Amino acid sequence: MSALTFTVKQETAQRVDVSPLVCHLLSGLTLAEIAAIELQNGKRKIRTDELFEVSGDDTQNILIKNSYAKLDFIAKELQDGVMTVEGDAGAYFGMSMKSGELTLNGNAGLYAACEMKNGLLTINGNAGDFLGAALPGNKQGMKGGTVLVKGNVGQRAGDHMRRGNMLIEGNAGDYCGSRMVAGTIAVMGTTGKFLGYAMQRGTLLLWQQPTLSATFNDCGSHTLAFLPILFKSFKKLDSKFASESFNRVQRYGGDMAEKGRAEVLVKL
Repeated sequence: MSALTFTVKQETAQRVDVSPLVCHLLSGLTLAEIAAIELQNGKRKIRTDELFEVSGDDTQNILIKNSYAKLDFIAKELQDGVMTVEGDAGAYFGMSMKSGELTLNGNAGLYAACEMKNGLLTINGNAGDFLGAALPGNKQGMKGGTVLVKGNVGQRAGDHMRRGNMLIEGNAGDYCGSRMVAGTIAVMGTTGKFLGYAMQRGTLLLWQQPTLSATFNDCGSHTLAFLPILFKSFKKLDSKFASESFNRVQRYGGDMAEKGRAEVLVKL
């Protein structure tokens, strides 16, 4: 069997909702049935074969080629499958992902991995604002799994994050970890303003010294035994995190304007 491949014929002027093209929804369908699926394109609907050239037969291994930044909801609620995207992705990439593996060889738009539940989501480029965050009006963002970003991320990464690991090799924008409930965000690059704003619990693990608000207390330097165990769990990843391991950090507790049970750990 060969991967079910969707190759973009030509970019559209309006945004496209490609959420129907996901492993569990395509299981058991013929190539003709898949080609006839209608996708929302602005105010109108288009057939899948109008936008994509469709080939292959393995619905549990999907490849999207020539992807561009107006393809929204790629791999929405993905479960028990593998999806690979060559090119850029629009908003809500991997939204509510339940399991499986999702890889983007390009940049992602707003709300990538928002409200993700499980699985491994890898972005080999940059990600926009609200990575792993909660949708507007909701109180819980990412609830599990691992998000790996090899580039930079925008503002509000991990907003309302509830559980899971978010690994960022590049820089993070303002309000990283804002309103975070639990989980771990690790950033190798720099972080912006208002780091950990209104954090309740959870861990921000940093390689660079951040600018912290007055509501975070300096708790001194510590040797933490759990850090090598955490890094050991990253060994299987194709990432810089796989070769990292340290246990000596400067610890800051906060946000004291909230519950004050969160921590910012900075590598020494």
